Amino acid sequence: MSGVARSRLAEERKAWRKDKPFGFHARPETTEGGETNLMRWKCFIPGKEGTIWEGGFYPLTMEFSEDYPAKPPKCKLPERFFHPNIYPSGTVCLSILNEDEGWRPSITVKQILMGIQDLLDNPNPMSPAQSDAFVMFQQRREEYKKRVRQEAAKYPPPV
Repeated sequence: MSGVARSRLAEERKAWRKDKPFGFHARPETTEGGETNLMRWKCFIPGKEGTIWEGGFYPLTMEFSEDYPAKPPKCKLPERFFHPNIYPSGTVCLSILNEDEGWRPSITVKQILMGIQDLLDNPNPMSPAQSDAFVMFQQRREEYKKRVRQEAAKYPPPV
C-alpha cells in the first residue's frame, strides 16, 4: 500500500505547485539527509481576509499514513492553539479529516487546507474539542474575538 500513498502524494505535490491558493504554503518536509519526506508536510494557512483571523499565518503539519488515501492525514496546529475545534494537542477536529464521517479518498491536500482555513472563522459548535475556546465562543463572543486577534498576532506572516 505504501506505493499507493507515495504515488498519490507525489501527484498531490505536482497539483499543488500548479494551483495553490494565494497565501497558502504546503510542501513535504526535508529529512536531515536532504531527502524529501512525502509522508509529512509542513504547511501554513493564512487567516481569511475580512475575518478576525486575518493577519495570522498558521503553521500546520500534515502526517500521512501508508494507508493514505484510504485514511485521512493527521493535521496539527501548534499545541494549545486557541479554537473551539482544535484539541489542546493541536489536532484539528474537522469532519473531512475523520474517516468515520466526511473523509473521502478523493479529498485533496488543497481541499483540506482550505477546509481548515474555513473552520477557523466558522467553528462547529456540534464538535467542540477545547472547552475554554468553546465556552467563550458560545457565551462571551466579544472576549472570544479579542482572544482570536491575540492568537493571530502570535503567527505573523514571514516578511
